[in-house]
Amino acid sequence: MTTLTTADKQQLETLGISAEQVDNQLDQFKTGFAFSDLLAPATIGKGIVRFNEKEVEDLVNQFDEDKKFYDIIKFVPASGAASRMFKNLFSFVEEYKDKAIPADFLKKEKIKPDSVENFFLGIHDFAFFNDLKNILQAKGKDIEKMLKDNELVEIAETLLNADGMNYGSLPKGLLKFHKYADSTRLAMEEHLVEAAEYSTHDTGNGKTAQLHFTVSQEHLDIFKKIVNYVVPKYEKQFGIKYEISFSVQKPSTDTIAATMDNEPFRDMNGKLVFRPGGHGALIQNLNDLHKEIIFIKNIDNVVPDHLKPTTYKYKKVLGGYLFRLQQQQFEYLEMLNAGDVTNDEINEIAAFAKDKLMIDIPEFFSTYNEIEKIDFLYGELDRPMRVCGMVRNEGEPGGGPYFIRNSSDEVSLQIVESSQIDHKNEKQEAIFRSSTHFNPVDLVCATQDYKGRSFNLPDYVDPETGFISLKSKDGRDLKAMELPGLWNGAMADWITIFVEVPILTFNPVKTVNDLLRETHQ
Repeated sequence: MTTLTTADKQQLETLGISAEQVDNQLDQFKTGFAFSDLLAPATIGKGIVRFNEKEVEDLVNQFDEDKKFYDIIKFVPASGAASRMFKNLFSFVEEYKDKAIPADFLKKEKIKPDSVENFFLGIHDFAFFNDLKNILQAKGKDIEKMLKDNELVEIAETLLNADGMNYGSLPKGLLKFHKYADSTRLAMEEHLVEAAEYSTHDTGNGKTAQLHFTVSQEHLDIFKKIVNYVVPKYEKQFGIKYEISFSVQKPSTDTIAATMDNEPFRDMNGKLVFRPGGHGALIQNLNDLHKEIIFIKNIDNVVPDHLKPTTYKYKKVLGGYLFRLQQQQFEYLEMLNAGDVTNDEINEIAAFAKDKLMIDIPEFFSTYNEIEKIDFLYGELDRPMRVCGMVRNEGEPGGGPYFIRNSSDEVSLQIVESSQIDHKNEKQEAIFRSSTHFNPVDLVCATQDYKGRSFNLPDYVDPETGFISLKSKDGRDLKAMELPGLWNGAMADWITIFVEVPILTFNPVKTVNDLLRETHQ
């Protein structure tokens, strides 16, 4: 047991964190987290479903026909600050703030796509260019002359700093991503446009689109203000109403920081240091929605209108497949609950669980009596379900789809991040390298049971799938703990289905120069 002062206890009470949680986390620092036990990569026909064009068309039609029966919401993790997008620009400003930029800086050969040079060479193509130009003009500056005269530091500072556009501190959702003939759109606006297509339901008084954004506390007010400002425009454009809600990552999901000796880390004033538990903490936010069907997509994975049809099509494919599977799942659960099932029906349900829901049916299932088989199948089917889009691996970062074995000797499909894999183990590394697909964070989730009750999603988290990283504070090293990721360990005990989707549906913006890619122009 950790010895806590009166001040410590008051701090924990304010955060909503128990002393038991702190003890458990400190014990976890001592023992560490086990690596995932990879059995095989999920591939087409073996863990990943690929649909032909006829099947795609049928699933799109099923989604369009059935969505009126469901309460659908789009969930967008939007807490990420944009500062990481501008890492190279910040370094550039630091390097050249007090020294001259080489005359040939923008005239080098073979300039890399992610370089600062490429940022300035492509600056006219950014959706935020005119705003930047106008702010400089208000200061009596001509951006074209500044580019010609290599006054690049001031241009960068105007974009990044609070006395300019403040892009270095805003959340990604509030940055201008795309430009159109007569307008520009923030990343957040592109999600509003998408929601009008597949996240709507008819209330009887017209269509309503539901969205939920998770944002950081510091950005909550400005995010709400800008959303409220732009919503009327899109309500008029699409003839719908928006229901938009917000949440912040709960302080109760923060994790204790530890010293290198696994003792509580304290700041210079002796106060316990807690750190955000990572996006896995958002399982609590997801749980609070109590919605039937939830689409999940990251804030920076959006495209301009001319590329949206493919996105829409495959969102509906994922949703239509979820509807189809869930309708059969619920029918079988009703049968199992009634208990009046024949041996043939039990075998039929087991085949559905194995072949369609990718549930592992162990060999010893055949040795069960009828009651034991019914209980087993009911327990396996009565869980939240997710259908996850998977794209061909073309070198982009992201978790991969694998068959894994957990500590209870259960085999299941999981999305596994590189940090969860023992890369020093040759066998595990070979399995990791043989993966053909990765997860672009493109999920549709069913979070209510066949009786219409919401599952308690934290019950389905695998607490053994977090990880520990090394950080620093006040010049001192510390250990930080991240909770199981939202689409990794936080959904480990869900029914999981992987479906191949086109690479065109994955267009993340990790650095500002990604906005210069053809798919964002």
